[in-house]
Amino acid sequence: MQQVQSRLAAGPCDDDDELIRRARARDESAIRAIMQANNRKLYRIARGILRNDGEAEDVVQETYVRAFTHLESFRGESRLATWLARIAMNEALGRLRRQHPSVDWTTLEPVASDARIIQFPVSAISEDPEKTMAQREIQHIVEHAVDELPEAFRIVFITRVIEGMNVEETAEILDLKPETVKTRLHRARTMLRANVEKKIGPVVMEAFPFAGKRCARLTDAVLGRLGLTK
Repeated sequence: MQQVQSRLAAGPCDDDDELIRRARARDESAIRAIMQANNRKLYRIARGILRNDGEAEDVVQETYVRAFTHLESFRGESRLATWLARIAMNEALGRLRRQHPSVDWTTLEPVASDARIIQFPVSAISEDPEKTMAQREIQHIVEHAVDELPEAFRIVFITRVIEGMNVEETAEILDLKPETVKTRLHRARTMLRANVEKKIGPVVMEAFPFAGKRCARLTDAVLGRLGLTK
């Protein structure tokens, strides 16, 4: 019972400490656990910056190589996930600047807004192919709209909203003031909302499809009640 209570009392930091200790000893299961816990987060951050699937995968791999090679330098001043995210962020930004030299994104002025967040469509397996197609089209529109956000706002949006990091973590990773994170997130939401609403019109015209299996099921039911089925 005492052991169970001890495990229940252990928090994320305790888990981090144990995994880091084992990873430093080149424990494969610990390294795998760290990667599995952070793969999606790091990929989305890198993908949000570079807007290229292949480049994002390369960044994630490079992030882990750097992190596990220099794990002794991790001092536990932040969560392990935050440390890894910052490595991925720096790697992705470095690649972006080498490819497209431009104005430093950290110098952009934020603009405040009270716009509400647009909820991302939930991915789910559907038996209705038309409904599935509509869901994919809406998801594509939202993803494309995020890609079109200016870099400074896109990175904040992905870090805060898609990955769910709090203001303090986002500020630490991006080396920004918390107030700047908040105002850039508001601006990102405004631009995203406007962009999605502009593009979603044609898709909405095909919303609530009533075809495929649902249509056939209804037809069969009506014919059955009319006594016309075989």
